[in-house]
Amino acid sequence: MTEGAARELVTPQRLRAFFAPRSIALVGASDNSGWARFIVASCATAGFSGPLTAVHPRAASAFGLPVVPSLRELPEPADLAFILAPLQAVEGVLDDMGAAGIPNAVVLASGYREVGEAGRALEEALLERAVANNVTMLGPNCLGFINAHRRSAPYALALPPPLIAGPVGVALQSGALASVVLAFAKAHAIGLSLLTSMGNETMMKTADVLDYLVEDEATRVICLFLEEIGDPARFARAAEKADRAGKPIVALKVGSSPAGQQAALAHTGSVAGDDAVVDAVLRQLNVIRVTSLEELLTTGAVLGYSRWPRGRRMGVLTLSGGSCDIIADAASAQGVAIPDFSAQTQAAIAALLPPFASPHNPLDVTGFGTLANLSGTKGPLQAVDHALDLAVQDPNLDFVLFSGVVLPEARPPDTQAARTLETRVDWLAERMGSAPIPIIPVASTCVNVSDYGRGLLMRHGLNILGGLNLGLGALGHMLRWLENRGRVQALLANTGPARSAPRGAASPAAWPAGPWSEVEARRLLAGAGVPVVPGGLAGSADEAVEIARRVGLPVALKVCSAQITHKSDVGGVVLGLGSEAEVRAGYEKVRAAGMAVPAASVDGVLVTPMRTGGAELLAGVTVDAAFGPVLAVGLGGIWVEVLNDTSLRLLPVDAAEVRRMLGELRGLPLLQGARGARPADLDAVAEVIAALGEAALSLGRAQNGALRALEVNPLWVNGDQVEALDVLVITEARDQP
Repeated sequence: MTEGAARELVTPQRLRAFFAPRSIALVGASDNSGWARFIVASCATAGFSGPLTAVHPRAASAFGLPVVPSLRELPEPADLAFILAPLQAVEGVLDDMGAAGIPNAVVLASGYREVGEAGRALEEALLERAVANNVTMLGPNCLGFINAHRRSAPYALALPPPLIAGPVGVALQSGALASVVLAFAKAHAIGLSLLTSMGNETMMKTADVLDYLVEDEATRVICLFLEEIGDPARFARAAEKADRAGKPIVALKVGSSPAGQQAALAHTGSVAGDDAVVDAVLRQLNVIRVTSLEELLTTGAVLGYSRWPRGRRMGVLTLSGGSCDIIADAASAQGVAIPDFSAQTQAAIAALLPPFASPHNPLDVTGFGTLANLSGTKGPLQAVDHALDLAVQDPNLDFVLFSGVVLPEARPPDTQAARTLETRVDWLAERMGSAPIPIIPVASTCVNVSDYGRGLLMRHGLNILGGLNLGLGALGHMLRWLENRGRVQALLANTGPARSAPRGAASPAAWPAGPWSEVEARRLLAGAGVPVVPGGLAGSADEAVEIARRVGLPVALKVCSAQITHKSDVGGVVLGLGSEAEVRAGYEKVRAAGMAVPAASVDGVLVTPMRTGGAELLAGVTVDAAFGPVLAVGLGGIWVEVLNDTSLRLLPVDAAEVRRMLGELRGLPLLQGARGARPADLDAVAEVIAALGEAALSLGRAQNGALRALEVNPLWVNGDQVEALDVLVITEARDQP
């Protein structure tokens, strides 16, 4: 009941009021409180104009603020209480908030679940007390937040001035990193809408802040620092909402879960590790995953400040041939095309350049680009600016990367030079808004923007990407996000009911707690529409010969026992038997090997035809403790761990998504007919693997189902022939509804 009531306190509507307080009470503030000193200074830097009141039972003063002994004695209820009191006093403060009608709290105190079970119990009691008093709570173990547009900063660390309001919303599962983020944002003129540390997320979760930021009109892009995804289902719903609203999410996800492998007997478990699953889930949710804070904020900046291109054809304008080379290499790595200018554009640009310069894309206007152009046009604009004016009209381009403005360390002492630079920045801002295609300015290196340069950019709400490689990486992220919009909805189907068992498969009551016999596993897949290699179960050498005649020699023989999952390890497999005599001898050998395994119950010997040529894939499903059933597709069959060439998705997936998975494999050329091999029918392969995923879902889900692992290894592919050669299914006791 507490959890459900808590959810009502963190809706987007409640958080709109939470993150825009008009009055703040600092509970526990005194002249001796370093935390309170920071908050008072941060509010001053932000320009907070509302009442700021200290609350302390004994202190007479606190940094010149009015002081009252209790929240109950405030003349008017504050919108927000920042609780600086020690842990043992926090619940009493929440009671005071309830009595005084104060709806929102940030809790600084630590010593809760981060210290162990005793702290976890205290945290549960804290949540109950907050809910009982109808208080929306951020924390505990939280340093607060900054709302730049509302000029509110109940934030318990230093806030470097100036505070730049902008389109980038930030939520951090690490409070101390907030200072680093603020410093980088200031240094690169990246404006923030909201920055909040999350603390222990006892009531307000990252998914709640994400949900709020999706609805926040001041936020255009959302940046997250994640140590965990505590509620995957809610996070997925918020991410789908963001995708639908056209708000990109950029995430720096660090760390990995200690959860063990869900299917130790299956190869899939070794490639579907926790971080790999998170990576796959974020990709399905169209969440951009990055690996550094610089990449996080630079990607956020390009998405937040730029108009979004409609394609990958990029024009490049620089003042340096070396820059052109760096950009060309980085663009190639990101799959960004640099087509040549149209003949008309080339001719017009050539008139601006010295005879030795080349009017092609990428364009180096040379040192002459910083001077008035050679065609005699007068005014403050330079040749590179006039070239930009021409390039944005080119039908061969979707956007232009412009490295033509260099911001100085300080205002040029020469008045004319300063006026020229400022006029050029004014012109660039206007042209970025009016050009038929996006213009994305970029600096050559990731250096800090000077106070003077920042002022020029802030005047127009501009941002210049910091560095060529970092900027091109951010552009690549932006283009992939744009191309993947609208595919998130299917992920939410994972919260639905399990599929019914395929026709011909064993009923759920007969599912074993552990590995299945391969005969039953083959029956499950066949009923789901997955083609399995023909064959039969032999109980004698004569039966083995009869089956071999039917399916055709040469054949493979495998012991069939649910207790023997790695058959070749015990000598339970023989291959390439080309005569009836070899089949008889092979039968006796394989059966004897199985019978020698202690506690193994041998059902018989499986006889199947040999398959040669083609390619071998792995297709398998394991259950991640947090996210549920995860499909892995890889190239290499028995060598899949060595090659480490796999693609993962959270189920369910359709054939189109599986086709995209196949496209992510480094070994894709082997399926496309490399070295004269027969090309695989990738559409047929995708249909088969999608059907395998449906078969896995029929066995249930992580919370109430029986599935532990379902694996086909190898899945043999030869042209349009696709067959499961070896099948492994592992289930556990199914919970009763």
